[in-house]
Amino acid sequence: MTPDDNAPDTDALPHRFRYARVLSIAGSDSGGGAGIQADLKTFSALGCYGMTAITAITAQNTVGVSAIHGVPPEVLRAQIRAVLDDIGADAIKIGMLHSPEVVGVVAQALDEYRIAHVVLDPVMVATSGDRLMAQETVQVLVTELFHRATLVTPNLDEAEWLLGRRISQAAEFDAAARDLLALGAPAALLKGGHLAGHEVVDVLALRSGLMHRWASPRIVSRNVHGTGCTLSSAIAAHLALGLDLPQAVAQSRDYVLAAIASGAAVHTGAGHGPLNHAHAPLAMRLLPIGKSERR
Repeated sequence: MTPDDNAPDTDALPHRFRYARVLSIAGSDSGGGAGIQADLKTFSALGCYGMTAITAITAQNTVGVSAIHGVPPEVLRAQIRAVLDDIGADAIKIGMLHSPEVVGVVAQALDEYRIAHVVLDPVMVATSGDRLMAQETVQVLVTELFHRATLVTPNLDEAEWLLGRRISQAAEFDAAARDLLALGAPAALLKGGHLAGHEVVDVLALRSGLMHRWASPRIVSRNVHGTGCTLSSAIAAHLALGLDLPQAVAQSRDYVLAAIASGAAVHTGAGHGPLNHAHAPLAMRLLPIGKSERR
């Protein structure tokens, strides 16, 4: 008798469910507050199964970024295929893409796999102010990925870079969000957290012409590292769970605000600390398996 003779027949188990699956294509933050690490924490906290394709490795902490090492495009391609060929995804979040070649790999994968929901966070500058993307990459990002995404989520600094102009007050947000649509995005969420004032305003513009605006009191905290990564990954998670886009943005915004508030009094490092991603974790959501997904 071999050791496996008494093992249960796992192939006979009735697999009736699966997890809501979200893939993050982004850079790694060694400090754990942003990037891939923040995305995985967010997916788990919202009851989703998170997967990764790492685009770059950063030496990073709460003070700043001291080194960036790009993952070769062929290795990124292999990561994406390994995940999507086997596990699949209900949504993809895209973060830091450091070179035109890497943008090309991601664009090709989006065409090949046709994932229903794609949230593109054009990560250009870290919370510390360190620039993470060259101008030539920004241009390719817009050309190759904006029209392939479901939603783009630039913060104020990134929107100014993309549009080539200053955005100095919330009254300009609607026009700026519409101009982001003109760059090819089906929907754009302009995040106003970097604008000074006691209120934070975010605007969602849809290609249909509808506009959604949210305003909330600013939470005083230095622990805001990874806020943009967390919001975009939360939106991807909520889309994977079946919410429509305005609902996904609204609930993700609530999640981030609570994560900031619950982590405001915590000391982590000498600079901008992380959010409290696990302030109210949910159980993994089980979704029924469709006939085409059974193996």
